[in-house]
Amino acid sequence: MVSDYDEWDQIYREYPLDSLGWELGKPRSILVEYVEQGLVTKGKALDLCCGAGTNTVYLAEKGFEVTGIDVSQRALEYARVKAVQAHVLVSFVKQSFVDLAFADGWCDFVFDMGCFHHVVPADRDRFIAGVHRVLKGGGGYMLTCFSYKNGSAWNHFTEKQLVNFFSRLFKIKDVRHYSSVEGDGVTRFFYTVWMEKK
Repeated sequence: MVSDYDEWDQIYREYPLDSLGWELGKPRSILVEYVEQGLVTKGKALDLCCGAGTNTVYLAEKGFEVTGIDVSQRALEYARVKAVQAHVLVSFVKQSFVDLAFADGWCDFVFDMGCFHHVVPADRDRFIAGVHRVLKGGGGYMLTCFSYKNGSAWNHFTEKQLVNFFSRLFKIKDVRHYSSVEGDGVTRFFYTVWMEKK
């Protein structure tokens, strides 16, 4: 239901990037850690809800063949400029993250920084099944989402909830719970779950 997500383009058009909490202007430290340690190996990668493309460009710089998708055309315009400035080739596509338009087993790695926690409950099963479908067997999925420690909300999760959502289709390899000072200067709490397609 794309209509539930139309507001994102308006947000990117109305507010400067440095006022948006999730836009750090540098790649997420946990992604850097996994890539630098070789836990995420080079291959075909999909960045869900890529926003202004900072993490997407980082993966391309590290030798990944990357596609970034977002529902915001304005965010993708920012992302394309970043890729040009970094002299890397990235495919940026305006697309729903609920119904992924990629072939079965299309990619090796899916990166999700803050996408899942904005998927409305009615779309969750489709979203999870879509991520599973586009990954190759044994492919990796790095999910980062809001923690319950941010307060009670429909999209703030406990570890148990996340394991329940994903363990049917994925093998949970690692769960991290931590705080992060976001781009707007506010400290927020996150879970990062590293999992592999069963």
